[in-house]
Amino acid sequence: MAPQQNAGAGAEAELPEYAGHYRLESHLGSGGMGVVHLARSTSGMQLAVKVVHAEFARDPEFRGRFRQEVGAARKVSGAFTAPVVDADPEAERPWMATLFIPGPTLADHVKRNGPMEPAQLRRLMAGLAEALRDIHRVGVVHRDLKPSNVLLADDGPKVIDFGISRPKDSELRTETGKLIGTPPFMAPEQFRRPREVGPAADIFALGSVMVHASTGRGPFDSDSPYVVAYQVVHDEPDLTGVPANLAPLVLRCLAKEPEDRPTPDEMMRELRSVAASYDTQAFIPAQRASEKPQPQPGIQQGQEQEPESTPGPGVGEEAERPPGRRRRRLLALGAGAVGLATVLTLVSVQLLDGVNPEPAPESVRTTSAGFGGWAAVPAAKGRTPLCSLGAGKVLCAQSGLVFGLDPQDGRLLWLHSGDTSDLGGPPAVAGGLVQPPSEPGRRLEALDPATGKARWQRTAPAHGSSSTVGGMVLLTGADGTVTGVDGASGDTKWSRTVPGQRAPYFVSFAGDPLVYTTSESLDGSSTRVAAVDPATGDVRWDARLEGALELAGASDGSVFFVSLDGTYGATRSVVRYSPADRTTRRVALPREVQQAHGTARGNVVYIVGEGGSLVAVDMEDGRQLWRTETSLLRMSSPVTDGRHVYVSAPDGRLLAVDADSGRLVGETPVRLGTSDRVAADLPEPVLADGHVFGSAPDGSVFAVDGRDPSAW
Repeated sequence: MAPQQNAGAGAEAELPEYAGHYRLESHLGSGGMGVVHLARSTSGMQLAVKVVHAEFARDPEFRGRFRQEVGAARKVSGAFTAPVVDADPEAERPWMATLFIPGPTLADHVKRNGPMEPAQLRRLMAGLAEALRDIHRVGVVHRDLKPSNVLLADDGPKVIDFGISRPKDSELRTETGKLIGTPPFMAPEQFRRPREVGPAADIFALGSVMVHASTGRGPFDSDSPYVVAYQVVHDEPDLTGVPANLAPLVLRCLAKEPEDRPTPDEMMRELRSVAASYDTQAFIPAQRASEKPQPQPGIQQGQEQEPESTPGPGVGEEAERPPGRRRRRLLALGAGAVGLATVLTLVSVQLLDGVNPEPAPESVRTTSAGFGGWAAVPAAKGRTPLCSLGAGKVLCAQSGLVFGLDPQDGRLLWLHSGDTSDLGGPPAVAGGLVQPPSEPGRRLEALDPATGKARWQRTAPAHGSSSTVGGMVLLTGADGTVTGVDGASGDTKWSRTVPGQRAPYFVSFAGDPLVYTTSESLDGSSTRVAAVDPATGDVRWDARLEGALELAGASDGSVFFVSLDGTYGATRSVVRYSPADRTTRRVALPREVQQAHGTARGNVVYIVGEGGSLVAVDMEDGRQLWRTETSLLRMSSPVTDGRHVYVSAPDGRLLAVDADSGRLVGETPVRLGTSDRVAADLPEPVLADGHVFGSAPDGSVFAVDGRDPSAW
């Protein structure tokens, strides 16, 4: 990818191609602090990566503030924020990666569409109040809440940019340094007593944001930041245009003295009485409607119905774009679980930052998990293992460790410390050897499945990707050349490019001998798909299909895709391509699914989406079979044995849904552990011999009987 030009403040000649091991794909925006890029992880997840301007990277004080921002963002990652995935405040150009959330900022929405309708305003205000409640609960004061720091996602507003000083946002300075905030949305105390700013300053900013959303201007308006500062401290706000039923509450938010402003909880109580028709569920994740522990299951099911009014608990791309897309393992963070709806608002995303995990006791801790089941913490606490089944063992990668477990009882058979990455997915088996995940430019190893000792090693391409399938390890270099490596010996068997694929990223599916790679046209009007024989590198077939498509599965000679044709890349249809007769079938969904990813069995495709949707589509009959709305904010990619569909939740639960009806039939206990981290990659459940294997944020790996989920 050619380096991108920076049009923002403090422009450099060129921006980097990578931040850490995240490939920067396109420019999302610029600000006084740095440039935000759309990027992808090695596993294909979309991320928003902020790279600090070089001029500020040389400033020790600024680096300190950036470290503070990273720490605050990690602390508050949750349902109303963009979860942090990774960060390096010490890099030459400091950067931070968060989950990419599709949706415009409130500033862009108002600029394009004008003021919001009253019902939208009530939901926005409630969502922001709840966001501030969660932020303040963990001891963080945002200090720069403004329309450009509010993302309007389909499941509610998301607050971004925590505790930032934007050096070029204002010419104002205090005696002790730079003023923190943006004048039109700052509280009086931020001008008068900047060192004493507390949570109430964010409430004042919320009031100003609501005036902007209602009218397109602020409550204090001037071209001069000095005049705005005077107005904020001394003048009464102009609420002309704010709906009458919201104006009193907005006015209280804009009180000059912090103690006269409402708390977030008071705001939410008052908003519930604003109108009898007020309904947060259309805009705010359902699991936050109640903080009491509930005995009901974590999923509500119904054909094309919204969740019930009282939800049960739950967690809550001139050249073609590089593919980097596969069945995405979406980031945690979901919120809630049985009895944890409040606790998990304090949970942050697991950061794969090289922090040494706390070791578990040397002996394997195994406990009963129901008939034919077990649970163990074999290696390290507080990080989610990513596991697969191969060579007769449960194989897991966790924080630089690879280990093998006995699938019958969970005993630790061997443990290997190596150059592995949690972001590369679970280990795989090729040529009879275990192939741990690795990062670009790091060491590739192949391990003896009996002992865990290395049998061969080689270096992975500095920039590219790798995948393991059919006895081969496929390495893609920065120039797009693919090298086929024999999994048993480590020898190179072939090297070639794939026509039409600039940077092939290969996806494989269980039971299919081929691997697949896609590239999307710049305008999103078409997707080129190639099926490759991993043993020889030969392209078995190549097709250009209509629309922006993402691989979802392969079954019975057909390949299945989810479309990216909805709002902000949401999925409105599922596509089947049959290479034998080169036919395509597209089945429309009654309602779009956000950030869809899925699997296929026969002619049925099961997809999950951000916000809790779980959908089954019959591609032969051309209809949606069922749609279940869960209270999980995020789920792993689904897997199925034909009887049940299994997904993992961010709190460590494994859920089973009836494949015919979409009804929840079982879920395992919460395994969150004592750490304040949850998995950056949600692990897909693993199926074998009637059993289902899962892993959790407390470091545990567990097995349950898949034949009877009701006994979990």
